[in-house]
Amino acid sequence: MLLLLQKELSERQLSAVLDLASELGLQSTALDEVGCSVPRLLRLAGPGAPEQRSRFEDLAGVAKVLDAGEARERHERASREDRVVEAAAARFGGGHVSLIAGPCAVEDGDRLVEIARAARDQGATLLRGGAFKPRTSPYSFQGLGRPGLDLLARVKAEVGLGVVTEVLETREIDHVAEVADVIQIGARSMASSPLLIEAGRTGKPILLKRGFGATVREFLMAAEFILSTGNDRIILCERGVRGFDTITRNLLDVGAVAHLKQATHLPVIVDPSHAAGRSDLVRQVARAGIAAGADGLIVEVHSHPEEAHSDGAQAISISELGRIVQDTQALADLDGRTFVQQETLGLRA
Repeated sequence: MLLLLQKELSERQLSAVLDLASELGLQSTALDEVGCSVPRLLRLAGPGAPEQRSRFEDLAGVAKVLDAGEARERHERASREDRVVEAAAARFGGGHVSLIAGPCAVEDGDRLVEIARAARDQGATLLRGGAFKPRTSPYSFQGLGRPGLDLLARVKAEVGLGVVTEVLETREIDHVAEVADVIQIGARSMASSPLLIEAGRTGKPILLKRGFGATVREFLMAAEFILSTGNDRIILCERGVRGFDTITRNLLDVGAVAHLKQATHLPVIVDPSHAAGRSDLVRQVARAGIAAGADGLIVEVHSHPEEAHSDGAQAISISELGRIVQDTQALADLDGRTFVQQETLGLRA
């Protein structure tokens, strides 16, 4: 590990750095020119561990960790092969591309069955739908809560699609985990470490969305909280970051998708619906995500978007979902990847 120490380094700050290195079994060597009274570059040699980088970053005397060396965090690719996360019929990563589709919120059982069947027939392998909905206004539809989970369980049994649904509070994790094949941690909850840890402890696949003001480093460290529980079944979701223009709801960070595919072994998917915020742009944004290397999509679709209780402006029609499926299939084929559908696995109901 290579540390850059602060310019104005006190003896106590330097002692704290050296004491921690000794505690962790690391040998420290100053790399400054001979005669420097206060070191700026410090090399630490010895057995690395994922938590070491953060422990040194917490010290006042450390300006920056220039190179983590063998102290790699669990999300880092290093020499690791792609992690393939499986959930119901879906496969993400390792050359597999899958589609998650469904309404923003669970509203009605019969309508949910209608949407789920249509999404399945178009090529989706997981159904999205929020029983609990975080909203900007307290007066907006907040979801049906636990009755919504019951509806998701019913649809799962009838239609045969796995379920992706969001959890907002630690007290609801057990209830959500009973129904969900994939537990979603939304953009607003990405920074809630207690929620990340408790969700990780379920052992379920976790779909982690990037916060709209989060750096890629902060996003990966949120994943690290889940990884620290021993659960590596994580799907990272780029859903757009907050920008200054209003032509789209958010700015899809396509560069972040490409970077993450190199930086981490975890699969990465794109949410073109929240990035665009407009149904007429979702297809184009979805193409960009897959072309950048995303391992899948999570798309808001509704059989009657004009009647949606939540985010109706960005919900696409069933026919538009079919066109997105065709695009995804073509782009996956171009890259030599497999677009996973239920019929691919012989599971079409």
